Amino acid sequence: MANFLKGNDLNAELERLFEAAEYNIILISPYIKLHERYKSSLLTKLNNDELKITVLFGKNEDDFSKSMKQEDFDFFKQLPNVEILYEKRLHAKYYANERKAILTSMNLYGFSQNNNIEAGVVMENKSSRSNNLDEETWAYFEIVLQQAELLYSKEPVYEKKNFLSSKKYLRSEIKIDKLSEFFNNKKYQKTLKKDYKRNSSQANQSKPQKSGYCIRTGHEISFNIEKPMSYESFKMWNKYKNPDFPEKYCHFSGEPSHGKTSVNKPILNNNWKKAKEKYNL
Repeated sequence: MANFLKGNDLNAELERLFEAAEYNIILISPYIKLHERYKSSLLTKLNNDELKITVLFGKNEDDFSKSMKQEDFDFFKQLPNVEILYEKRLHAKYYANERKAILTSMNLYGFSQNNNIEAGVVMENKSSRSNNLDEETWAYFEIVLQQAELLYSKEPVYEKKNFLSSKKYLRSEIKIDKLSEFFNNKKYQKTLKKDYKRNSSQANQSKPQKSGYCIRTGHEISFNIEKPMSYESFKMWNKYKNPDFPEKYCHFSGEPSHGKTSVNKPILNNNWKKAKEKYNL
């Protein structure tokens, strides 16, 4: 059976779908920014290790954070059994548990739910395979999920018992995590960009009080041994992320290092003592 939904009825049905789930929740939406009431519904599943939550988002291949914010990734990471996948061509929106599914125009995004004109169709009785529309829809999205890139996976670990005993949940383990690396680099990138802009502004006014040098270009930047590159140099370095790659200049003095400096070692040995005294390292 399929029913048409719109407005508040669509929002309420999606919330009920979360609350009723026992074994599976599937969230397929190009953009994800969870409304607080959906977070509350999902948090009731925090201790249900048998419930697998599968999240697929898309768009913005060069910057995942435009499609899923870190706060939502951090929220999903709390759950004991979760997968997060990515498909750059995704435009469809589909939400399901083991008994019903919603095919809709609405992103899993707070603004869409509160402001846009949205509609959808809820299909029930998937488990009994008595609904051809629901069966065909699920078969299609199952293929989409299989072809998507897995970015994060967290699985429950159980105590080993004999086949007559019930399994005992011990903990959950992260199997794959590409998103944490992305968001960590994103933070570093933002900080460097701010430093770069600030340094450019200061250079037009007065010499920075705590100045250093980019280990790749030799240009003057803020002194910070954890971020010894200009923003533009960091973008080039970030393609390969080799912290021991030989660089050209000393972060403290700006003198040529002839490959003896790197992100892991931005200051020449003969300048380390001076840098420690000047910057209280």
